[in-house]
This record gives sequence, C-alpha cells and structure tokens, in this order.
Amino acid sequence: MASQVRDVMTPEVTTVPPEARLQDVARIMRDEDIGAVPVVQGEQLLGMITDRDIVVRAIADGDEMQDRTAGDVMTPDVQCCLEDQNVGDVLKEMGDQQIRRLPVVNKERRLVGIVSIGDLSREAKPKQVGKSLEDISQPTGH
Repeated sequence: MASQVRDVMTPEVTTVPPEARLQDVARIMRDEDIGAVPVVQGEQLLGMITDRDIVVRAIADGDEMQDRTAGDVMTPDVQCCLEDQNVGDVLKEMGDQQIRRLPVVNKERRLVGIVSIGDLSREAKPKQVGKSLEDISQPTGH
C-alpha cells in the first residue's frame, strides 16, 4: 500500500493563470474532459476554478464571458493536501469535506499534482473508501 499522496497523485496538471479568459478555461475543460483546473501564478496555487464556478458565478448572472477571467470566479484559498501526507488521512479528509479532488502542494505551497478520490481508492482499505464515498455523496443542505 502506498503511504503518501505523491505515490498516487497525477503529477502533470493543466493549470491556468488568474488572467485566463473564462472562455479559454471552458475550452480547456472541454478538450481535456476535466471539470476543475488549478489557478496558479508561476507555481503558486491561488485557487481552483470548476465548471460549476463558471456557470454559477458568471453565466447565471448574465455576465459577458469575454470580460471575465479565471481569477474573477475561482475559489480562492482552496483545500489542498501535501505531497507527503498519508493516503488514508487525505481520503478521510476528502470525505469529511465532501471533496472529490484536491490539488497537491509541497511545503512551499507549489503545485506538484492533483489527487482524486479514485486515485486514493486504489491504495486505501476498501472500508475506508466506502465511508469516504458515502460522506462525499451526502447532501450538503443547500
């Protein structure tokens, strides 16, 4: 069993700078079949932008897409994990926070990868995976 996140994470991560136009971010998501993209300045993680962020924070308000950037609608100060954290601990945290994927950073908060519940589930105990998936799937009361 791999004990650290770095052993199961995806190290090659598509990112965008905060000034990236939303239309370009949406194209990246479509072309790469992904629903979330880390927003970085250099290698520093600033936040995450999801397909839901684009819809709820820009399109639903009737904003002109060409005038909006990733920095305008991203979620800043996102939950992330450290590359040397224990797989089981991160899986539990993801369940508790109802998060399906996390950016992975090093001690300097530089983005080094991304990890999903699926990545972690290949290395964790089946009972723990089931519990985390159950927690993630619970309604949040919104």
